[in-house]
Amino acid sequence: QVQLVESGGGLVQAGGSLRLSCATSGTIFSINAMGWYRQAPGKQRELVATIGSGGSTNYADSVKDRFTISRDNAKNTVYLQMNSLKPEDTAVYYCNADLLIQGSARFIGYWGRGTQVTVSS
Repeated sequence: QVQLVESGGGLVQAGGSLRLSCATSGTIFSINAMGWYRQAPGKQRELVATIGSGGSTNYADSVKDRFTISRDNAKNTVYLQMNSLKPEDTAVYYCNADLLIQGSARFIGYWGRGTQVTVSS
């Protein structure tokens, strides 16, 4: 059973920082891209940041220069360091990863259940 489990969310004041983690588990042969998405109440889920297997990164304009995505390939874990948080960053943050798992011939996208981030003004 493949799982992605996010952690590190919480309540923080504007200007503060949080670090999200997403750990994968299960029989995983390879991981391609990993990323973070978020969904605020009443809004669609949106891309926050992605990181390729080689370390190339991509960020939403709204988080550039404030958020940093990284990954530990030995631990099959992806992180999101969030600095200078703003109230508009409040959302449920979801982890996504393209996984090649046992019994599959291609990479498939998996999602975590999300972690709440609330930024107070």
